[in-house]
Amino acid sequence: MSQALSERTVTIVKATVPALQAHGLDIVREMYARMFQNPEIRDLFNQSHHGDSGSQPRALTGAILAYAANIDNLGALTAAVERIAQNHVGLQIMPDHYPHVASALLGAIGHVLGEAATEDVLTAWGEAYWFLANILITREAALYENLAAAEGGWNGWRAFEVAEVQPESTVITSIILRPVDGGPVLAHKPGQYLTFWLDLPGHSPIKRNYSISSAPNGETYRISVKREPHGLASTWLHENARPGRILKVGAPAGDFFLPDDPQRPIVLLSGGVGLTPMVSMLEALAARQPQARVHYVHGARDVASHAMGDHVRRLAAAIPASRNTVFYESVPEAANLADHERTGRISGAWLASETPVKEADYYLCGPRPFLRALVSDLVAIGVSADRIHYEFFGPADEALAA
Repeated sequence: MSQALSERTVTIVKATVPALQAHGLDIVREMYARMFQNPEIRDLFNQSHHGDSGSQPRALTGAILAYAANIDNLGALTAAVERIAQNHVGLQIMPDHYPHVASALLGAIGHVLGEAATEDVLTAWGEAYWFLANILITREAALYENLAAAEGGWNGWRAFEVAEVQPESTVITSIILRPVDGGPVLAHKPGQYLTFWLDLPGHSPIKRNYSISSAPNGETYRISVKREPHGLASTWLHENARPGRILKVGAPAGDFFLPDDPQRPIVLLSGGVGLTPMVSMLEALAARQPQARVHYVHGARDVASHAMGDHVRRLAAAIPASRNTVFYESVPEAANLADHERTGRISGAWLASETPVKEADYYLCGPRPFLRALVSDLVAIGVSADRIHYEFFGPADEALAA
């Protein structure tokens, strides 16, 4: 348990909020530049999320600003801290990585703020950093211990063999993974993801997270990967993940998941390949809680890119109190849509009229614009924040819920 921050540190850190608002992004970019001089640290990160057009620097800038603004009310950051800890465990971040980040952060503050970064400011931020770091290290240690102790659990990177490959649409392919050691696999929580260490020819090792798209079965995992136009990892997996290929995989992680015994109606909202954790949830409900009240709502660009449609219909048929609705942005004029199919995009007005907004829990996953629009719509139609749960692709964006 970390000791409380000193009042002096709290006062100084809060006083730096205006400077962070003005220069935070520059500080974060400088911090990453310093960290990435160390290959061991650099290889922990998804490089596609960095650089001038990357989203990770902006996300971390927002997180640092939120920490500074709430440093006297850290309870407001509990959910964010859990999300960070889960992500760190997926990436296999260890306590000895934290000093590198501290050095880079304090060096960046000094470099960007210049004379304004007084000894008092740097001392206060050093204390504030290690206070939060120790909270994360403690939580991550507990997560690692729990993973290692659970049946089928593990720490580090475990070898999995590609057992089967199944095309799901023109852009999405499912990959079934079985552990090489023949042992059981941890029963993930529906909605969680796996982290992959990929050794690509001509590149430094890269790490990517992919949501598990199957219910727990104790033997295998399934991921369903969209081939992105410029996606290094997704393209490699589509071209190289054939039966017999061995992949290095971290244990399931993530704070976005379906509870064991949901007490309220459930609405699963997804866009594009965001359906992957939703299919995991729907499979789990069909197998264990067929009495659940659930509405699966998915948005796809067109019929050709719509993945797992038949599978979802079979799952919905196994849950008597379920509904299944699909929206297509583009539909040929002569097409005959089924009863459960719609044209256009999912909207707040449609959700207000077709889903139980006063009582349901809403689970969302999809591209950033999809989430921004629907989280805002749900708030506008009266869904309370504690009933809105979302997963995103790429770095966390706390502004989604603002």
